Amino acid sequence: MSAERVVAQYNEDFRKPDSDLRTVAQHIKDFPTLASWHGENLARPLFVAEREIRDFADDLQHLVDILFSLPDRMFGGDLDAFRSVLGISDGGWEAIRRFGDLLPPYYGRADMYHNGTSFKLLETNLGSETGGWGLASEMSGAAMEVDAFADFARRNRLGYVHPVRAVVDALRHFGARVAPGRDPVVALLEWRGGLTDYGELWLNFQSSLRRAGLDILVAEVSDVHERGGALYLGDTKIDVVYRSFVPDQIAEEPDGWGLVAPLLRAHRAGGTLLWTPLSSTMFANKACMALLSDPARRRDLSEDECRLIDRVLPWTRLINAEALKTDTDLVDECLERREQLILKVNARGGGVGAVVGWETDDATWRRALENSAVEGCVVQQRVIPRPELVVDPVSGKTEEWHAVYGMFYTPRGCAGADARVVPAGSGGIITGTSHAKARYATVFHQSELSAWGEVPAVGELPADAAK
Repeated sequence: MSAERVVAQYNEDFRKPDSDLRTVAQHIKDFPTLASWHGENLARPLFVAEREIRDFADDLQHLVDILFSLPDRMFGGDLDAFRSVLGISDGGWEAIRRFGDLLPPYYGRADMYHNGTSFKLLETNLGSETGGWGLASEMSGAAMEVDAFADFARRNRLGYVHPVRAVVDALRHFGARVAPGRDPVVALLEWRGGLTDYGELWLNFQSSLRRAGLDILVAEVSDVHERGGALYLGDTKIDVVYRSFVPDQIAEEPDGWGLVAPLLRAHRAGGTLLWTPLSSTMFANKACMALLSDPARRRDLSEDECRLIDRVLPWTRLINAEALKTDTDLVDECLERREQLILKVNARGGGVGAVVGWETDDATWRRALENSAVEGCVVQQRVIPRPELVVDPVSGKTEEWHAVYGMFYTPRGCAGADARVVPAGSGGIITGTSHAKARYATVFHQSELSAWGEVPAVGELPADAAK
């Protein structure tokens, strides 16, 4: 049975007056480890074909490998030229370079739309500052506790990958360098004051990691100190720092370098390891996608690499001061194609600073392009998400929602998925934090016989399927 037929069957079962599938969303919301989260759930999980998301995961890993090669292949190893094109500030670049480790691990959450034919990449979100791991893990597990859903999953061969268990595996492997033969002591460090805004998210992450068997401390950079070449929280030595702050926070805070000085000393001494270096933000910069997408810049890429990029990535072009001055054809094309394009700020996420061409007039769009030189932006081809058909539990009507899928990944590969959804027609940007009608949705894979062998019909996919 295809994923589309699974959706149709689920909605049919959901409409039955005595269906316990109606209790899934509330059961997830009431789940004990989700008590610190106050968002809203979609009335049903989303379903995708296991083979389809695995193929996308393979493409993504190859694409990120190409991203990591850009400084050498497009800039001859000139890192200053590379960061100049990305629009990274002097302060942000200093933070990246002083912490070293320019090649980050493969770790983050890729955001993508499904256009009805295939997944299309919107952002790579490399780095440990990317959230959602705990929510995806706990919500999927909570859904499986509802007998009616577990039975539906069994009959329709539904499974999922537990993202946090993949995190635990990655941190144990990484931390073994300083904690051989035992679990590493891991501390998630937010920026000063960051737990006020993001504490709810990280407390959920902490709870989920503990349920998966690895303890983690949660603190801010101002709470730790260095002693003997290692970082400490109180009297507890930290083996691994799970970073949730970014270079610009160091550069823009008056005493930013003083706040990270203990971490920097411990990192250089090797007594405490930093999971995902600050350079992750460099390769997550949206300008990297424009470099890949533009045929004029990829002369040194193979035909297979170019085909992969065009298969996964929407048409994307860099808009900065140089482009506005020298590439009049590109500017004219962007003005002409306003209704097909969206403008995104290179180094921002969550839709911050984005301008949706099809929701603006010509004059507003022109001003947005002209102002893009201030921070550096990309323009990207519009991807229209396929409609996700959901039965409203109150009215019984079938409604259309649009989803941005998030696929988690670690050095072992695909680590599960989640989704943020909004009602179709309620705006061109889907975010879970700034959209008043946004909902969260768990994602289950509709399994088939594949190269990984037979995937179990219920619960988590086997570990070797995530490699």
